[in-house]
Amino acid sequence: MRVVSLLPAATEMVSALGLMDALVGVSHECDFPATVSTLPRVTRCAIHGNALSSGEIDRWVKTELERSGTLYTMDETLLRQLAPDVIITQRLCDVCAVGWDSVTAFAATLPGPPTVVNLEPQTLADVFGDIRRVATALGVADRAGPLIESIEARIARVRERVAGAPRRRCVLLEWIDPPFASGHWGPELVALAGGVDPVGRAGADARQIPWDAVRDAAPEVLVVACCGLDLARTRRDVPLLRALPGFAELPAAQRDAVWLVDGSAYFSRPGPRLADSLELLAPLVHPERFPGEPPETAVARVQ
Repeated sequence: MRVVSLLPAATEMVSALGLMDALVGVSHECDFPATVSTLPRVTRCAIHGNALSSGEIDRWVKTELERSGTLYTMDETLLRQLAPDVIITQRLCDVCAVGWDSVTAFAATLPGPPTVVNLEPQTLADVFGDIRRVATALGVADRAGPLIESIEARIARVRERVAGAPRRRCVLLEWIDPPFASGHWGPELVALAGGVDPVGRAGADARQIPWDAVRDAAPEVLVVACCGLDLARTRRDVPLLRALPGFAELPAAQRDAVWLVDGSAYFSRPGPRLADSLELLAPLVHPERFPGEPPETAVARVQ
């Protein structure tokens, strides 16, 4: 079995299913587990790793999608050399990976042709379904159940620790300039962590909102998990956050409960590490139930 993953979350699923040896190529964004660094990169994005501001990134994405319909290119020559049996991709979001139509059209020209597996999760339950889908496509359907059970057990432990705690208003932002409210599994994670996201929409796409919507929500906790950005890159946007009208008057700012998290590694990846995301989020919503400081590599307080 020769597998190409065009998604960081899919790469992590393959790894968690014990099939890292089957991976022969990955996307330019795949970075976990560390052993993936030795694999060929079969995609690229013109602005990956650049120094653009968040506002510039947002404008570039919108312009490029309108112009060409995609943000990514595939190395078709390399993909032909890799001769995959399975290609794992998605059609959930044009901003997240190579377009579905491009992948399926190209796959049809390869010998076999390879099986193309689509991951399109909107909720945690959908993520579990994707794990089963990947396991089945890779011939290890029996491994999906134990993996999902281990993730569900971690979720249950968090749920138990926040049981009976007050439901704090927690806004989870997926971008700062402009503000984007969380969608998909984000509000679900907030609920599991013992909070409620007044502006998020569970099971729906993330969406741009006016900053006034955040102010009106009066969050007691504000968590910034910029989609596709790591913690160091997200820190660069803190001046933008502080400069927003009324930021200092937010209950979250008054309570010293404004946080940055590594959106790229955790909250933006609908794979096994969403359990890690929940374990990072719950202590931010209910620190009284989770003594100790959050890990500096994944979480930072805005002071």
